[in-house]
Amino acid sequence: MMSTDWPVYSPFAREHFGRGKAEGKAEGRTEGQAEAAARSVLLVLEARGFDVPDDIRARIAACADLTQLQTWLTRAATAQTLQDLFGEPG
Repeated sequence: MMSTDWPVYSPFAREHFGRGKAEGKAEGRTEGQAEAAARSVLLVLEARGFDVPDDIRARIAACADLTQLQTWLTRAATAQTLQDLFGEPG
């Protein structure tokens, strides 16, 4: 098994090895934030007594757009129906 903890001496290798690692960390943080936001939306809906069907649960969990998830979280606090959450006519 090869180790990825090898010394990186050339400027080219340092730049490209470091950039990939940093981009991976940023992508991981964004994914983690989206997962946490989706869990928050579902938690608020459940706390308010909504029975969230699997298709809606999957739609929320699959969303990676933080802005959309924040909108849904805000709406989850006041929605009268699940259609209100998505801004869809009931």
